[in-house]
Amino acid sequence: MQTHILDYLIETVQRIPEKMAYSDGTDELCFREVYEQSRSVGTFLSNTGIYKEPVVIFMNKHPKMTAAFYGTIFGGNYYVPIDVEMPEGRIRLILENIAARVMICDDTTLQIAEKIGFEGRAVLYDEICRTPIREEALWEIYDRAIDTDPVYIVFTSGSTGVPKGVTACHRSVIDYIEHLSEALGFDEDTVFGNQAPLYMDACLRELLVTIKFGASAYLIPKELFMFPVKLVEYMNRYQINTVCWVVSALTMISAFGTFETAVPKYLRLIAFVSEAFPVKQFNKWRKALPNAVYVNLYGPTEGTGVCCYYRVDRDFEPGDVIPIGKPFRNTQILLLDDRDKSAEPGEPGEICIRGASLTLGYYNDPERTKEVFVQNPLNPFYPELIYRTGDLGRLNERGELEFISRRDYQVKHMGHRIELGEIEANVNMLDDIKAAGCVYDKERSKIVLFYTGGIDEKELTVCLKEKLPRYMMPNRIIRLPEMPYTANGKLDRLALLQKI
Repeated sequence: MQTHILDYLIETVQRIPEKMAYSDGTDELCFREVYEQSRSVGTFLSNTGIYKEPVVIFMNKHPKMTAAFYGTIFGGNYYVPIDVEMPEGRIRLILENIAARVMICDDTTLQIAEKIGFEGRAVLYDEICRTPIREEALWEIYDRAIDTDPVYIVFTSGSTGVPKGVTACHRSVIDYIEHLSEALGFDEDTVFGNQAPLYMDACLRELLVTIKFGASAYLIPKELFMFPVKLVEYMNRYQINTVCWVVSALTMISAFGTFETAVPKYLRLIAFVSEAFPVKQFNKWRKALPNAVYVNLYGPTEGTGVCCYYRVDRDFEPGDVIPIGKPFRNTQILLLDDRDKSAEPGEPGEICIRGASLTLGYYNDPERTKEVFVQNPLNPFYPELIYRTGDLGRLNERGELEFISRRDYQVKHMGHRIELGEIEANVNMLDDIKAAGCVYDKERSKIVLFYTGGIDEKELTVCLKEKLPRYMMPNRIIRLPEMPYTANGKLDRLALLQKI
């Protein structure tokens, strides 16, 4: 039974050492280079006396960053990726939380590390990746590892403004990658187009599946997502056949008429995640690429990435909800009502996750960990943790799980309980709408709708009066040149609140 994620790389490099593993279209690393450089990094950490500690990876998105991740693990440590675009204040909070002694940088980020006053030792990747490998030391570290040892800490936004460091271990990551691969059917011929930043757990889909199967992954430069036609041309140039993208990246292509100029003709698998895919935009993709397989993915960082999937098997009309389907094998979804009992079919309940894919909790934060990693209320007989996502879902008439909204997107307005997501869904059905987001102004007790598109505010108001009951009508409607999104592609509702 596999207990170490680097078994994927160790086995693949013996089989296809010279095949390209990771590329950004300019620089690339084959599996042999990834293996050798990461073992040099691991040796450096071992020589430095760093073991079972957090190691900060502060690099620009590049194939070398993947080798820095694996090198940290080869050294018996767990990596903490941070991004050059993070505000300095956020970086300082992360560094204060983990108290790392080593930070691996590139030429650009080394200067930033000095500016923010990193108290540990900042080293250049290009220097330590040439450290002479000490095979005996690395294999000794490998032999001591167990599957509950941490692999990484990924920091997500906290409601208090303090980032939360989600800590995943070998067991949870292996469980995730194995069952994700089983559900989506990856293989050695898979060519990924990576969209997710490398400081987020979402990139595991491409990075680890690549070393598991001997696939290939292109780390698409972020700036291309500003130019849809160039993005599609990049995908065609490198014959990218698989994407696992946030919905906003996909709708950016379909909403701006890109398919009239260029179509990503090699795509055979299109997986989408983060938020509900507006059916209007989804159908544009299916029309442009009718033979591709489409999969809706769902899951939180605390569950080591996604844990549910729905392989699209029927047509959807505007107003329909694309399900999130069913959990991966070895994972169970509990829908708990307000009394912590199982919700009835068709009734809403909080989505809770049970299984080996659960992470270890929040690093150096036991109080917040205890709030959401809790005893399974349906099991009073022995200790068993579940993760409470804060998301609401229900089972439809087909027995498929549907996402409703976040608990905190449900508001009480004019004496009615309102799902802000329902308002957004109705807006997104309109032809001239590209994207919509709804927030609640608690101070003024007002629903505020933001949107992008060709229709003006007055026309939109008229259209919505035909679709929504009076108590659900937005009190303010604001058109934006573009919608704000978080780094993981979700609508940035905090940014919208600041625009009121």
